[in-house]
Amino acid sequence: MKVVFFGTSSFAARVLSFLVEKKIDVQAIVTRVDKPKGRNLEVAHPPVKQTALEICPQIPILQPLKASTPEFAQVLQTYDADLFVVVAYGEIIKQNILDIPKKGCINIHASLLPKYRGAAPMQRCLMDGVAETGITIIEMTLQMDAGDILAMQSIPVPPSMTLGELEPQLCSLGCELVLKVIQEIDAGICKKQPQNHAAATIAPKMTLEDEVINWEKPAQDLHNQVRALSPFPGAWCKVLLGNQEKRLKIKRSIVEPGLHDKPRSILQFSKEGCVIASGSGALRLLEVQLEGKKAMPIADFVKGIHQPLQFL
Repeated sequence: MKVVFFGTSSFAARVLSFLVEKKIDVQAIVTRVDKPKGRNLEVAHPPVKQTALEICPQIPILQPLKASTPEFAQVLQTYDADLFVVVAYGEIIKQNILDIPKKGCINIHASLLPKYRGAAPMQRCLMDGVAETGITIIEMTLQMDAGDILAMQSIPVPPSMTLGELEPQLCSLGCELVLKVIQEIDAGICKKQPQNHAAATIAPKMTLEDEVINWEKPAQDLHNQVRALSPFPGAWCKVLLGNQEKRLKIKRSIVEPGLHDKPRSILQFSKEGCVIASGSGALRLLEVQLEGKKAMPIADFVKGIHQPLQFL
């Protein structure tokens, strides 16, 4: 069965690598255009392109500015694909593209649909403190993440799990599940189940506002915010160190529900740890990154502070 793969992110790159390893007949790879990255704004390949160049340089790599133009639709038609597999591509794919492959388009989505439709399902479910999440393989439709379910599997989410720990687990699960669905589609035995659209929730793209810690909120909410943004981009607050205002990212934390004081008050600051009061309870910081420094355990951070510190 001929497949065209659409994807851009590191998550998608790992799925591509898995499918190539499993001898899926990938005819072409569609990814977003190269973009400037980093402080020097050097043009960089998206992760999918970088992976493709390393493991399957013989497969054509296509990088349209927009995937759903009539001109690019003509390019895709030349591959005579049976199936399009879409994973974190980063652009809404329109009906003229969805109609091209003989057996349709499928998508790997990192949530238990219809919950958390949208661009940031992993981050949003962690921010909500869910006890489980998972992977859903769907048949793509024009409406975002609303197609029929072809396969679904859940995993537990421990209360300390971060985005950096959740993503590889979901990616591994997604690889196995999408391979199973591809094989079932090829054999003509894949079953579909409509989503309950009334139960749908939305997981919009993360914004800069989502990164800022508001100490007036309950400690549990702040802990979930830290988890959802760790290791990147990181939840942060401002601190006054001596007479300098700096940004402090919090990479790991735990909740101290029995401790209370005015929000932003430092309840403990010693080699045993740093505890900050919030709107309800307190947050114990376990790993932080001060502006201009590397991430470090809280004991090392405390040891290196020789000036008055205030949380803003």
